[in-house]
Amino acid sequence: ADAERLKQPFMRGEAARINNSLIYLLGLYRLQRHELPLQIQEVYVAEFLDEQIAANELLFSIRQISVQRDCDEALTAYFDPTLIAGIIGNVLVNAARYAQQSICVKAIAGDNGSVAIEISDDGPGFPEKMLESKDHAQRGIDFNSGSTNLGLFFAGEFAYLHRRGEQHVTIELSNLSPNVSCFKLTLP
Repeated sequence: ADAERLKQPFMRGEAARINNSLIYLLGLYRLQRHELPLQIQEVYVAEFLDEQIAANELLFSIRQISVQRDCDEALTAYFDPTLIAGIIGNVLVNAARYAQQSICVKAIAGDNGSVAIEISDDGPGFPEKMLESKDHAQRGIDFNSGSTNLGLFFAGEFAYLHRRGEQHVTIELSNLSPNVSCFKLTLP
């Protein structure tokens, strides 16, 4: 009975992951057909990040992952909260898959009005192959790990829609140490 009880949240998590993939595909289809409206608005970043963390609380609880959020409560940024939530949600789910004990979600204001959102975890780090490829569209499918890189492709495509003048959102992947991977999304 205990084993069955533990499977249920796992199955819900996997179903949510499949649902997210289907949403990504629909979003990419609509983007390609120029039918995806962009709804830019001023967003309180700390509140936004709290919502993304809360949406994944069950997953964090099951995996026994602690999540810390570091962000000035007054920090605001202009972006489409629905599209960026899809990106941040996907990164949090992936971080939970690889984290050993903790995830840190941090937002920092830049000098030029930009806002950087960083999500780091204490997992094994990004594979070198992933770090070498800067073009999200050129990342392949890895049948050994089950990775399609669809989340990164989605992030790159939707992030590109957000711009201020000639500045676009940037996405960076790095390993801060051998056991700390970091996803960084910088909003212009």
